[in-house]
Amino acid sequence: MSDDRKHLWEIDHPYYMTEGNYFARDCHTEFKTWDEFLDEWRDSDMDYNWFVRWDWREGENWDLGEYNGDDYYRHAVFLLQMIGQRKAKLLSFEVSVCRADEPAILEFLKPRWEYMKLMWEPLSNAR
Repeated sequence: MSDDRKHLWEIDHPYYMTEGNYFARDCHTEFKTWDEFLDEWRDSDMDYNWFVRWDWREGENWDLGEYNGDDYYRHAVFLLQMIGQRKAKLLSFEVSVCRADEPAILEFLKPRWEYMKLMWEPLSNAR
């Protein structure tokens, strides 16, 4: 990245969010590539499909491969959690990724970040 922002794989969010849904089955979906995930979710309506969390996992701490210097080596997973607001459904997604996927992932996440800020807007000016 050209500025001081961290890469997605450098972020360690506090705590965690369990994959799937405690109250229902078939709420966790795995994708082999980021493009495969985008084929299904790229144009999803943010009012119905609110992505609330993401985590990039790689390395021994997650029983995943270590980065070997090849940005196209698919050694990591990208996890997303989503609330289907209309149906009150919690879903999670696990995508096999490589570091070269980061720009496309950011492109997907940025409008969802704007949506998140809109949902919490009254707090942005709270005293």
